[in-house]
Amino acid sequence: MKLYQNEISSATSRVRIALALKGLMAEALPVTILGENSESRQAGYRSINPQGLVPALLTDSGVLITQSLAIVEYLDEIKPEPPLLPDTAEGRAQARSIALAIAAEIHALLPPRIGLHLGKVFQADADAITAWNRHWVGEGMAAVEAMIAGHRQGAFAVADQPGIAEIFLFPQAISARRLGFDLARWPNIAKIVARLEAIPAFQENAPAPRQ
Repeated sequence: MKLYQNEISSATSRVRIALALKGLMAEALPVTILGENSESRQAGYRSINPQGLVPALLTDSGVLITQSLAIVEYLDEIKPEPPLLPDTAEGRAQARSIALAIAAEIHALLPPRIGLHLGKVFQADADAITAWNRHWVGEGMAAVEAMIAGHRQGAFAVADQPGIAEIFLFPQAISARRLGFDLARWPNIAKIVARLEAIPAFQENAPAPRQ
């Protein structure tokens, strides 16, 4: 397998964590994502992934899978152990709800292409873009905290083993901390992240800081 990735990308981090938990290997193919001239915005990469996003996974059979949730669930299907989804229908739905609350409602508003658009169309400077990011991260993480608090029974967000919910939560929480948030404002998230930081698959595959 080959993984088109960027180390600052929290979406890439999700897939790298899943690969590590599964004990699977993928050749890393770096793609730059910052700035007008990033590789992700060029025709060469767009011919591979029309969205121009990372990550994208090229399977051993030559099929390209995009979107981190689809990739993580693919990895869970080709190597079922350890499972990344709970064993009940309700648990699986709850885990996916948390993952999508992060991927579709928080992270979707934060990628470099959003900042570029805010700057070009609305003349937003770096401080304004940071304020935009902080607003949506703060609002979104508060909602995720409430979601977790409403049904948390085990050591992690949904169960006693980390899975898809934590794979999506961890990189977003690390990014929130780098934006200046104290995770203690979200007690359940803070406890879960502290446990995840002790697990090599998570700690070693956190998104890298932006330079």
